[in-house]
Amino acid sequence: MKKRFKKSNVFESNLVPVIGKHMFGNLWDIDDSILKNLELLKNVVIEAAKTGNLHIIDIMERQFNQKDSPDLGGVSIIALITESHISLHTWPESRYATVDIYSCGSESNPVMAFDYIVSVLKPVSYKVFSADRSTISEKNDSKVFNNL
Repeated sequence: MKKRFKKSNVFESNLVPVIGKHMFGNLWDIDDSILKNLELLKNVVIEAAKTGNLHIIDIMERQFNQKDSPDLGGVSIIALITESHISLHTWPESRYATVDIYSCGSESNPVMAFDYIVSVLKPVSYKVFSADRSTISEKNDSKVFNNL
């Protein structure tokens, strides 16, 4: 039996609206010594959170070794914030990094946090994406379905 999907009435309910702001991007041609520097990058995430009025609950970081080499490799940093999360992943061998900042609430500013990270990492080029993840938004043109 094939499942049918029905359009949701989530936008017509009396539920409390969620304000969701999502910034994410790809950063190219960054000095590889920056991309290997775990402490620097951890501090960049912490300062980015402050800049964007985001509040860190916990932070996890990991340094990876390059395959078949004792050299330091990329870094992954994930910050759990009251508003959601910040993640930064680096590939020094490719001079590349990705950044993801998702926040909820009207007081947070993930754009400022993203811009701060870019200002410190100094990529030659980068591409940034944004998404409005709010429950009610004029910018949302996606379809919402209930699985019935």
